Order: sequence, then structure tokens, then C-alpha cells
Amino acid sequence: MPPAKANETSPEAIGSIATVEPGAPTQTKSGTFSLPEKKNSFSRQEALIASLTVFILAIFIGFEIITKVPPTLHTPLMSGSNAISGITVVGALLAAGGTLGFTSQGIPALLGMLALALATVNVVGGFFVTGRMLAMFQRK
Repeated sequence: MPPAKANETSPEAIGSIATVEPGAPTQTKSGTFSLPEKKNSFSRQEALIASLTVFILAIFIGFEIITKVPPTLHTPLMSGSNAISGITVVGALLAAGGTLGFTSQGIPALLGMLALALATVNVVGGFFVTGRMLAMFQRK
């Protein structure tokens, strides 16, 4: 696609008087449009509140799901959920690496590393429980 021609309203025609709204797309020299790079728009407090909100909602949802399961299905459910909780490892890596709006130093990094260690133990334990449960159903 050829670059757009300069008209009376283009920044090239207006010159230094042109102002661009923040967040508005701008045209590059090659004629393509690009969005400005978005910096981290969350403050540390907002990131903490968002993380705590997700955590508390996960607690309530998990409790409601587990209480609805019959007792005979608890072992398979727990072994599967322990194995699936590898997602926790990803969250712990994000928290330890500082991509949630926190710096990667101090208490957030320490808590992220602790969460990473505990989540790893949980995942490995889930696989061991699943292996033992499957061994119960094997023919001898």
C-alpha cells in the first residue's frame, strides 16, 4: 500500500504546530500506522489489589467446587487438581520476576520464590498421588 499523501490536516503539512493525542495512532515514514508503546499503567497498589482480588475469588470458587463433590471422588479430584495447579507455578514466576507491577527485589520477590517452591512441591505431589491411584487399578 503506498504511503498516504500529505494533505492539509496531516502532521507533515501542519509542521511543528501539530499535536497528537496521547494513545492515538501515528503514521510512520513508511506509511504504516503504529500505536505508542504503553508503559505500565498500573501502580503498585492497583496491581496488589488486582492480585488479591483474583486470589480471594479463587478461594471462594475452589471452596464451592470442592464442597459439591461426593466423598468417593475426592482422591481423584485432588490428584488431578494438584497436577493442574502447575498454573500456580506460572503465577509465582510472574510475581518473582517482577512483571505484576512490583519490583523484583525485596518482599515480593521473596514471596514469589516461596510460592514457586510450594507450587512445585504441590505439582510433584499431585503426580505421585495420581501414580499411586492409577497403580491401584492395574491388574496384577
